[in-house]
Amino acid sequence: MLTVLFMSIAAIAQETPAQLVTWTPVVEKADGDLYQVVFTGKVAPGYHTYTLTDEFSATTFMDTEITGGELVGEPFELSTPVEEEEYGEIVQHYYNEIVIAQKVKLTSDQAVFKGSIFSNSCTGGACKAEYYDFEVKIAPETAVAGDTISAPAKKNGSIWGLIIEAILWGFAMLLTPCVFPMVPMTVSFFMKGSENVAQGRFKAAMYGIFIVLLYTVPISVIIMLTKLIGGDAVTADIFNWLSTHWIPNIIFFLVFMVFAASFFGAFEITLPQSLVNKSDKGSDKKGLAGVFFMALTLVLVSFSCTGPIVGSVLIKSTQGEFWEPMVTMLAFSLAFALPFTILAFSPSLLKKFKKSGGSWLNSVKVVLGFVELALGLKFLSVADQTYHWGLLDREVYLAIWIVIFTLLGLYLLGKIRFAHDEPLEYLKVPRLVLAIAVFSFVVYLIPGMWGAPLKALSGYLPPITTQDFIVGQGSTGAGSTDEQCAVCEDFTSESASKYGLHLPLGLNGYFDLEEGLEAAKQAGKPIFVDVTGHGCVNCREMESRVWSSPQVLDMLKNDFIIVALYTDDKQKLDKEDYVTDAETGKVYKDLGRANSYTARTLWNVNAQPNYILLSPEGEMLVPVRGYDLSVEGFVEFLESGLEAYKK
Repeated sequence: MLTVLFMSIAAIAQETPAQLVTWTPVVEKADGDLYQVVFTGKVAPGYHTYTLTDEFSATTFMDTEITGGELVGEPFELSTPVEEEEYGEIVQHYYNEIVIAQKVKLTSDQAVFKGSIFSNSCTGGACKAEYYDFEVKIAPETAVAGDTISAPAKKNGSIWGLIIEAILWGFAMLLTPCVFPMVPMTVSFFMKGSENVAQGRFKAAMYGIFIVLLYTVPISVIIMLTKLIGGDAVTADIFNWLSTHWIPNIIFFLVFMVFAASFFGAFEITLPQSLVNKSDKGSDKKGLAGVFFMALTLVLVSFSCTGPIVGSVLIKSTQGEFWEPMVTMLAFSLAFALPFTILAFSPSLLKKFKKSGGSWLNSVKVVLGFVELALGLKFLSVADQTYHWGLLDREVYLAIWIVIFTLLGLYLLGKIRFAHDEPLEYLKVPRLVLAIAVFSFVVYLIPGMWGAPLKALSGYLPPITTQDFIVGQGSTGAGSTDEQCAVCEDFTSESASKYGLHLPLGLNGYFDLEEGLEAAKQAGKPIFVDVTGHGCVNCREMESRVWSSPQVLDMLKNDFIIVALYTDDKQKLDKEDYVTDAETGKVYKDLGRANSYTARTLWNVNAQPNYILLSPEGEMLVPVRGYDLSVEGFVEFLESGLEAYKK
């Protein structure tokens, strides 16, 4: 006890240093008329400061000016930061020392470089912002011998960590709502397969290779072009278009419906006879066109879920990293392709177990047809949500699913037969178990017609805000009163009524950042920005599994002003609301692309979901948080934002 007491007294008595980072400038001579001004900052013991590229608290050169010379390039780091976890994110900190530099070219006998360095140093959650004013004379007689101008230091941490993370993400993508529907399609396609096992294995291997190439090669080309011409706005628009525009989504929907009809026995999907005849000339190439089509379909339909991975890779490329994004995408695509390659191998093994005169393989195809029919609706739903067609509201979607899976259950019991089915003389135990599972699933779906959350399916279903009737809430589940802004009760969400958008779980908020900032100033609350999308399945899962937690929901309702920025909404903006790209001059005329530009330029965010906590003045309070189903982690994220706001 005495030891603890003395330690406490010592801690209280310890004074905070007057200057947390003490800077010393040195001028180094390089080649010709090039010089390097190196600033070495000694960081107080127990404190850490931030890199030049930190998202919310970067060390920064400010108000710089030079006479007698010119600045060459941007400031860069010569020291290596330490990577560690903070609020569930990997961040970079400098302890003890930070070394940064600026290249300078003399245009006269000597130059004077003036300005300030901003640094923010923290310990135990307490931070202090400091400004160091400098005036450095640059001349041959003041410079010390130095190395040739150094390139920015490589970030600490092995690339193997990125590769392992990418591999894990690749495997995880198999379970996402926009990828999983391709599982039955893959099995069924290769079940028809080749005439011999060797050829089937060759096609399965090529399937995996095609998937890897289709992910890696286009991304590598985009990264190379980005490095040459710069700017990620075009690539962001491409992927946004692919995952949310009505044209690709309707095409994907129709493809799934065609495959489902084929599985039911309406027709056989075959290549044109001319292509078949040509492919017969080389047995090692037979059927590769169809295999490539399957791989291309998988890659395209998966973009709704793989977008966060692809988006982060593209952002890295635009930040100057070159090889790491390509290697990361290669690792991701290899892991992503592996399960599908194994599935492609499996049909040739299944054929070995086919019993003489049996029709169980056809039954498998029919079951997969029902699954394809249900899962294919997701693409129609994405187009419906982004364009506000109102075709597939949540209860309509659920009604179709209930009918589909009821018919599937009846088929498993032998009450329904298709063209290629044989009469079912008796019910086998595996088929009975599957029928029980299907009917249990139908029973689980039915309460959703009256507003049950159905959390297990949150990524597949339209948002509950599209529900016409919810028990206990009357005719709408969207909520209609503005309960958040307690101190500004007259303030209404003009953007909500203007765009016809609603937040989930009865929450109220805004859909325009400026409107949200104004509301936050009046309410005296921080802002919770939800970078989301109608077609974002991970967003719906976060809302259903994390936001719905009583603690999270209470904090969102009472402690924050919510601003939801839909980056895929196709509604046209009024002319006065157009957003112009400051770099390219491109004008964004629809809500989604305007929001995407805002998220990309203000917070370096190029995917959904992402969550940003801001002060009413628009300053970021803590690092951005992405898709993570940890309720405890999300609560910690919100609490850290509140603490930062109160300081």
